Amino acid sequence: MTEGTPSLSAERARSAGLAFTFLRGALAAGLGLSALTVLVMVLWISSPAPDNGPGGALHTAAGLWLLAHGAELIRTDTLGGTPAPVGLVPLLLTVVPVWLVHRASRDALEADEGRSAPSAASAFALVTGGYLLVGGAVALYARGGSLSVQIPSLLFPTALVVAAAAGAGVWTASGHPIGPPPSWAPVRLHEELARSRFRERADTACRSAAAGVAALLGGGALLVAAGLVWHASAAQQSFVHLSGDWPGRVSVLLLALVLVPNAAVWGAAYGMGPGFALGTASTATPLAFSGRPALPVFPLLAAVPDQGPGTVLNWAAAAVPVAAGVTVAWFTVRRAAPVHAGRDEAWSPWETALTAGLGALGCGVGTAVLAAAAGGPLGTRALAEFGPSWWLTGAAALAWTVLLGVPGALLVRAWRLRGGGRGPARETAEAEGAPAVRGPGEAPEQLPQEPGGGGRRWWTRSGRRDTGERTEPVPASGTMPASGTMPASGTASPSGTVPVPVRASGPRVSATASGVRAASATGGAGSEGGNAEPYDFLPTEPWHEPTAARPPEEAGPSGSA
Repeated sequence: MTEGTPSLSAERARSAGLAFTFLRGALAAGLGLSALTVLVMVLWISSPAPDNGPGGALHTAAGLWLLAHGAELIRTDTLGGTPAPVGLVPLLLTVVPVWLVHRASRDALEADEGRSAPSAASAFALVTGGYLLVGGAVALYARGGSLSVQIPSLLFPTALVVAAAAGAGVWTASGHPIGPPPSWAPVRLHEELARSRFRERADTACRSAAAGVAALLGGGALLVAAGLVWHASAAQQSFVHLSGDWPGRVSVLLLALVLVPNAAVWGAAYGMGPGFALGTASTATPLAFSGRPALPVFPLLAAVPDQGPGTVLNWAAAAVPVAAGVTVAWFTVRRAAPVHAGRDEAWSPWETALTAGLGALGCGVGTAVLAAAAGGPLGTRALAEFGPSWWLTGAAALAWTVLLGVPGALLVRAWRLRGGGRGPARETAEAEGAPAVRGPGEAPEQLPQEPGGGGRRWWTRSGRRDTGERTEPVPASGTMPASGTMPASGTASPSGTVPVPVRASGPRVSATASGVRAASATGGAGSEGGNAEPYDFLPTEPWHEPTAARPPEEAGPSGSA
């Protein structure tokens, strides 16, 4: 019984950890639903003439919560009595459930006191399962209200959004690993990725792709803001026309705020060329605004350009994709060729171009996903198509960033390496006298020569700098200078020797344990006439130590050797 107690406790602790992980997913769903329900109930209470009772407000909150996950709703209380689909997802509202799922799966992998952390696969499955269980119950409850959900949309994209957010949380908790390919991949691929800068290039490509998408969204938001300022009177009239009381105006303002990211995606699609659809019979592009738009009365839609062919102001929207291409190039070259890097430290042109191309591909994929989420139907017939086309927008983003990002990265790389390509490590090594690492194809540099045509200097051989100190040469008779002292800069080498400083213009001297021999400036080592290279070091036995460093009783009469 004593041996069985620890295993039983460990099993119970493991079961408790798995149950708590499952509850984390359910709690994340409950928090998002509760926050949205409180907001809807506050607006319902503040409304002077609510259409439905509290049950209708709760059903509306449940439908909006499902819509935030990408589910397509069916509105039954229409004027004509025909059910109308609602598939336009407010992207800012989607941030709340995605963040809650991400945080739940991330925190599930942290080991608490008395409870071990589950595996990454278990955390992903349990958090996703707990969240989807609550989502299924909310979908069943919403079917009795004015906003019911279409069942196929619960699988795609609702379940996909939850699974992606949970997977991102697990990946974050694991330290953002960009590991090797799977085990079933060819061995040659494993070896190639091990030799190459796979992780560094993948990280750079992801960063440049995210920066490109952010540049597109920022540029699109600027276009929308400029359109609202240009049509300020129309936006104000639509805002006042929708509701006459303050609670209704607050509701319209909140709805406009949660749709601002959608408007930014529409603006980016407009600047890149494909534009967006305002119904089945109208499209707005920088070249022209054609067709008869089916525009509902809404403040953000007042930023739509005027009908007719485009002008120079409309064509100026092309600055948005240009900024995105430049951003991809800049974030790529920051790692490919840093500011003070040399040619031996920078990436090759092929690596730079490949990484910029991968960043452009990621930017195109991200933009296509956002375009697909930012649009959708708002009704039947003319309103069945509303927003940008996801595949046209993604293809345009890919084309713009590839055409501008790849050549831009190569040009910036060439500009930064134009000055000879000496990196800071190489310059430091050359300043200290150490042999620098030369790039491919570079000739070895000439070492400093003595004025008299001599060979290498002693400080070049020992790796020390020339401090400009002039000392007396060692006499050729084999004795030390009369003072009996050695220069302060001479330190013992691993072989037990110390360097002997000499005059730059005098004869080169060298000493061994048996004596000192001198080499003339014309016949010494490094000159054309000399065959034997002088020794630049002296042994460091006590006999050769400086007099100043020896006790007085051990020093000689004159301090000479």
